[in-house]
Amino acid sequence: MAEPSPEPNLVQVTPFLRVSDMDEAVGFYRDVLGFADIFKMDDPPYAFVKRDTAAVRLMRCDPDFDLTRPEAQQVIYIDVDNIDALHAELADRLKALPEERYRPLFDTFYGQREFHVIDPDTTLIMFGSKIVGSLGADAARQKEMP
Repeated sequence: MAEPSPEPNLVQVTPFLRVSDMDEAVGFYRDVLGFADIFKMDDPPYAFVKRDTAAVRLMRCDPDFDLTRPEAQQVIYIDVDNIDALHAELADRLKALPEERYRPLFDTFYGQREFHVIDPDTTLIMFGSKIVGSLGADAARQKEMP
């Protein structure tokens, strides 16, 4: 076993997302977005899904909690090395989603190339890569300033 680093090293962030139906949520992340179903338990309802170094923890919320309320929407951003390749891999599955749950590839003013997906519980999942040659958000803000 390798010795631990003497310095702390933050490895990854794994957000907890509230879901109303665990099987539906796990199926969406696995079958639509290509995540692996790593761990799942029934009591309490919980699942851990992962793709490469991106991971999400799914927790079933109270049945009385309305995830469709705008103020309940959760948002995650997943940085990707090659957004075009990921989009090409997922394109057929994404196009099968209702139109309001999928925004195809587009370039942002802040130097990212992105596509967006909304999961069955209204979580907005944003996938993005830095546009090669782009100076990014700071440069975009400076150009807008008088």
